[in-house]
Amino acid sequence: MAKGAKIIFVCGECGYESGKWLGRCPNCQSWNTFVEAAPAPQQRGCLPSQRALPLKEVRADAAKRISSGIGELDRVLGGGVVGGSAVLLGGDPGIGKSTLLMQMAGKLTEQGSVLYVTGEESAAQLKLRAERLGASGDMLLLAETDITAIEAEIDRIKPDFLIIDSIQTMFCPDIGSAPGSVSQVREATSFLTRVAKTTGSAVFIVGHVTKEGAIAGPRVLEHMVDTVLSFEGDRHDAFRLLRSVKNRYGSTNEIGVFEMGEQGMAEIPDPSGLFLTGTDAPGCAVTCALEGTRPMLVEVQSLISNTPFSNPRRMSAGLELNRLILLLAVLEKKAYLSLADKDVYINVVGGMKLDERCCDLAVAMCIASSLLEAPLPKNTVCLGEISLTGEVRGASRMEKRASECARLGYQTMIVPRHASFKAPEGVKLIKVATLKDAVRVLAPAKP
Repeated sequence: MAKGAKIIFVCGECGYESGKWLGRCPNCQSWNTFVEAAPAPQQRGCLPSQRALPLKEVRADAAKRISSGIGELDRVLGGGVVGGSAVLLGGDPGIGKSTLLMQMAGKLTEQGSVLYVTGEESAAQLKLRAERLGASGDMLLLAETDITAIEAEIDRIKPDFLIIDSIQTMFCPDIGSAPGSVSQVREATSFLTRVAKTTGSAVFIVGHVTKEGAIAGPRVLEHMVDTVLSFEGDRHDAFRLLRSVKNRYGSTNEIGVFEMGEQGMAEIPDPSGLFLTGTDAPGCAVTCALEGTRPMLVEVQSLISNTPFSNPRRMSAGLELNRLILLLAVLEKKAYLSLADKDVYINVVGGMKLDERCCDLAVAMCIASSLLEAPLPKNTVCLGEISLTGEVRGASRMEKRASECARLGYQTMIVPRHASFKAPEGVKLIKVATLKDAVRVLAPAKP
């Protein structure tokens, strides 16, 4: 480093910069995360510069959607790939990020030229994966980590689609830190974003995640790109969920459902049946959650047991723990169910996460069903939000949820009393005003 060059210290968790070393980051409150780094170099000038244009002269052709050839991926992206966009895909190791992008690359070769850059594998390994997945098409492969060499190939090839696997392996020779550091990740992402905006290429970037599930590197990484996708699922389970965390070109509520198999990621366009076990045992309830525009039937299971300890346990998988504690308080106070000396365990089948308030009634009913050892009526769906007063309230797009329930053969729906939608043919509505009224559906003889 040149004499007199300024030294800065950067937090490895959030990217906060300081002129001196700090034991605790004042931004993210993490301990011992500051590392020495050189200031970021000036912007690279190899790419063509832009000039300001009047609004009427700006062309909107770049925003045209291009099908990726994978319907579930198109749904999450908002209708397809947008030219000039930068997409960041994050997920746990082995979840299938590279597999999904290789399948997409094989299909995108029909739409234009594809350059697949890998810093983790050799070109021979990529070819073997492409053959295993049946990814046809004449894509270009480059096993390189040096941003300078990648830039030269981009200028030569001018690809329509660029895939970087992964951003943590890329490095810029102008920065003295190691690949994967905050400075390297930030500079590499900045370069790739400029490539997308100046050349019109659609750029897909793979990002590693931390043990907490967040994308590794500075938080600014997610702000620099246009779309952030999260690939979720259990490595020991075949199902994968693709969520949109950020999307400048579409909704962030949509999800895509895949099944990992020998031939790669298989799309599941109708996933409602995947999250249902079909059992009528006590402690099970079915609800209909909306993921974007897609209604999905989900089963919630509960187990209630006597606790040998003074403080009962509350454990939840797929439901926010604070929401569970709130619903238990309402069940005790308004439905007169004794849960203070019980351990309560909640599980959402299939690894789904219930964030909607419309699923409150199903969670409360499965808890009451398990406590009273009384199953819900066969083929019953519970829809409604529960307030602190014990009132059951309605939710948005109830008619669309009811249509999905009827399509899958559910004949009874427990809904709020003020629900004003028309029931589908063959579906019976049980309207309840309070949570206590809903519990009576389980055990009419008990309070």
